Amino acid sequence: MTAPAPSPPPSPPAAPLALHVAQQRLVWMAPALAIDHRASAECAGFYLAHPVNAHRSQPDRAVSAMDGYAMRAADLPGPWRVIGESAAGHPFAFAIAAGEAVRISTGAALPDGADMVLMQEDAAREGDRLALTGTPPSPPAAHVRPAGMDFALDTPLLAPGSRIGPAQIALAIAGGHPYLRVRRPVRLAIIDSGDELALPGKPLQPGQVPASNGAMLAAMASVLPVEITRIGPVPDRLDDLVAALDQAARADVVVTSGGASVGDHDLVRPALAALGVEIDFWRVAIKPGKPLLVGRCPRPGGAAPQVVLGLPGNPASAFVTGFLFMLPLLRAALGAADPLPRTIPARLAGDMAEGGNRTEFLRARYANGLVTLDPLQDSGAITSLARANALVVREARAAPVRAGTEVAVYLLETGGIA
Repeated sequence: MTAPAPSPPPSPPAAPLALHVAQQRLVWMAPALAIDHRASAECAGFYLAHPVNAHRSQPDRAVSAMDGYAMRAADLPGPWRVIGESAAGHPFAFAIAAGEAVRISTGAALPDGADMVLMQEDAAREGDRLALTGTPPSPPAAHVRPAGMDFALDTPLLAPGSRIGPAQIALAIAGGHPYLRVRRPVRLAIIDSGDELALPGKPLQPGQVPASNGAMLAAMASVLPVEITRIGPVPDRLDDLVAALDQAARADVVVTSGGASVGDHDLVRPALAALGVEIDFWRVAIKPGKPLLVGRCPRPGGAAPQVVLGLPGNPASAFVTGFLFMLPLLRAALGAADPLPRTIPARLAGDMAEGGNRTEFLRARYANGLVTLDPLQDSGAITSLARANALVVREARAAPVRAGTEVAVYLLETGGIA
């Protein structure tokens, strides 16, 4: 893992934090999860908790890269006598001598004494007699995969903190690792709060909207190894919110949506205080998503403190802060070496206005190196969120930018992780 940020101070900063400072503080707080031994085939999406070195070489001996005939290069231009066959999984058991050849399949082991494979298209065979009819390989070993070509015994294959995908699973298994050590899944509780929220499918009372943030955040988190508990929607009553947070006591990470601001009905902070949660910081200098709250709740028995992440209630704000904070926190808890999302460069398809007092994340469409800003950037708008596959970063107090200028972009579909 990258070096942790310095230990944060005990009291929350008075001013909104810069994005990179807030992200580093949050990564620093990621709970340390127990390490599991899992079958390699079941580790997709996890992060390695230990280095993986090769327990074997691949291939363990020279093999053919073509269908043809194995022989000695010194015997060119032939002819040869075919004395047997080497197939994948069924090697020829004897050495070959001068003037001898063995029929060989792709992936089959070269017999002892052979150092060349002649492609079958370049040879003619009658019975056990073989003649050269085409061009021999140049160099002679062109169609031979040498022992250890892919990796040799004890070669480092995968580093700790690497994300495990299909190719990494194949590499680990091929390297002799049927099991891998990874951190157990994160227990994540997501709480929707607000009197204006109704369960999806329920009749809406005047002023209500369907609760959608919890489902959105759960879908974002589901690309990682997490065990998700959904709670709510919880009404704007202190006792109800305290009860909901208490219900999430087993979770490693609690994410709330709504109620993290300073209005009369924003009760997340008082509810957390009632449970003894220590607020580490509150407010980040970004748009959307300024009223973001982070705290820790000590747990008995030496367990890692529970991390509480209070996100804003507006859908775009919840999405952006979920992308910038919730996903990095989960990746850090799972042992990712680099849990923070990364930008890529792209060129603006149109002009971009000057920036405000906070770093902004503008919904956009990215394609073929060009990025187009969505015309609707209101933090309550879900249609532009659904249209977007990227976020354009506009730094605080940035000057106006003309079309064709290169800007920094987060790709949403990858979670900002390459």
